[in-house]
Amino acid sequence: MQNWVIENGTALIDGELATRNVCITDGVFSDTASANASSFDAEGCYVLPGIIDIHGDAFERIMEPRPGVFFDKEIALHEADRQMISNGITTAYHGLGVSWEPGVRDMNNSRAIVEAWSNLKDSLYCDTHLNLRWETFALDERTQALDWLERFPGSVLSVNDHASAFRGLAADHPRIIRMAKRIGISPEDAAGLLESLFARSEEVPGAVEETCRQAVKLGAKVFAHDETSVEQRDYHRELGMSVSEFPMTAETARAAVSNGEHVVMGAPNVVRGGSQNNALCAATAIRENMCTVIASDYYYPAQLIAAFKLVDTGVVGLANAWKLVSSSPAEAVGLGDRGIIQDGLRGDLVLVDAQTRQVRAVFTAGKMALRLSA
Repeated sequence: MQNWVIENGTALIDGELATRNVCITDGVFSDTASANASSFDAEGCYVLPGIIDIHGDAFERIMEPRPGVFFDKEIALHEADRQMISNGITTAYHGLGVSWEPGVRDMNNSRAIVEAWSNLKDSLYCDTHLNLRWETFALDERTQALDWLERFPGSVLSVNDHASAFRGLAADHPRIIRMAKRIGISPEDAAGLLESLFARSEEVPGAVEETCRQAVKLGAKVFAHDETSVEQRDYHRELGMSVSEFPMTAETARAAVSNGEHVVMGAPNVVRGGSQNNALCAATAIRENMCTVIASDYYYPAQLIAAFKLVDTGVVGLANAWKLVSSSPAEAVGLGDRGIIQDGLRGDLVLVDAQTRQVRAVFTAGKMALRLSA
């Protein structure tokens, strides 16, 4: 393995930015350079820990760039890898649907994605894992989620309920029509599908409790998605859901953070200046200490852009902005071997031009994954 000394850059170490060398030996950061280290001139660049994305589903648009038009899973996963690396993401969790939906989140499609990913993951530059987005009304699929958690230690279980928002809506309601178009069925069939789900509503609470219990027993981190109240956060905490993912209210987010829990919000929310569905504004939440992690969500470039937008708009300084995409997500998913530049930790780096904010180079576990000329 090639060893490195990254010279002349402005490195983020111990929460401070300063001009200093960063050394990588045998894939991990080291306090001193090895005798055979290659030099990389990082003058004019920030030298930052690699970005960690714990909730990203942009790979779905790579797989299905147009409705009903699908590309080979291996092609899509390799392309997602290239896109993530080029945007400084060195660790990622693909948001994989464990769902009742047809279309790109159909369970047969999800199974094919998992098999393709499991065959490819060791050859990808980005260290890629699974965020299993289990829909609570997908009652017959929860055992599949648990099987994957056992088969792939380190995966995340995210508990979602996107069905209940459609309860009581007729087939001609605009929301049903939009949903039906997205998943490739008629509005009437979509309404019928939802009706069949709601017929089993009484089974859902028990399934959630048992699934969380088993996931925690397997050592998985469990996220709660789209929480709507403090009471719901309290209940989810009792079930072992240790991270609040995309909370819908400020009170919910504040309750999680005050209890020492991580709160994940979308980096596109920061980049675009607000939520696409009129939920909590991420920049405001960060300013008011109600958000600890920002994820790519549906757009891989967003974390890098958002971090610098937070700096440029005076929300936080670069060191604190970068925590949102590096050390805090590492803590949220229990990755103690990365997220900061420190002796003995995994050598993941992104070098960003201080003027243009463009990625100049990326290292993953000490391996140069990307190098662009200035």
